[in-house]
Amino acid sequence: MTPDAVETAGAAPTEPGPVVAIPVYAGVSELELGVMMTVCRLCGGEGAALTVNRSRASIVTAGGLVSTPHVLYAALPEPAGLLLPGGPGAARASRDPLLRAFLAGHAALPTGASGSGALLCGEAGTLTGRVVGGPADLSDTLWGFGVAGVQAGQVVTDGPLMTTPSGLPALQAALHVAAHVWGKEAAAQAADQIGYRPA
Repeated sequence: MTPDAVETAGAAPTEPGPVVAIPVYAGVSELELGVMMTVCRLCGGEGAALTVNRSRASIVTAGGLVSTPHVLYAALPEPAGLLLPGGPGAARASRDPLLRAFLAGHAALPTGASGSGALLCGEAGTLTGRVVGGPADLSDTLWGFGVAGVQAGQVVTDGPLMTTPSGLPALQAALHVAAHVWGKEAAAQAADQIGYRPA
């Protein structure tokens, strides 16, 4: 056994890195969820993003895929960031008291919400006084959450929160959170690996 091997063998186990929590629900967009998971994995490795729900029962995504959440809220390590994918089930999920309390309790974290994922923030009361982007068809609904402004169809950053339209702009939300959690260089490398070039 080499000295290096001895040193490694006797080393304490490394602390797990930061975790980004991704609340999931029936009818979540698998495109937006997949993009977010990929960015976190590229920046922080396996286990860097954990999907969370009130139950570990499998859910069916908007496209019909079956997914099992990684952890319950009670078992989730303290997250360093939040990513909120949209989907046709977001409006219903946004009324879940457990999810609302979770988001309200972590409002200061770097957060990326894509598409109707902004509804989750809205129902949790974390959009009050903020300027938000998101899908044009949700503009009226978003105004109802006490926002300072709505820039329909745009990607908007207000403090630690980024809101984006649905679909591929979820990548920008994921890179926003990744830059806060793992650093701008790691986020830039992830964008490069994916082939994303900011405009």
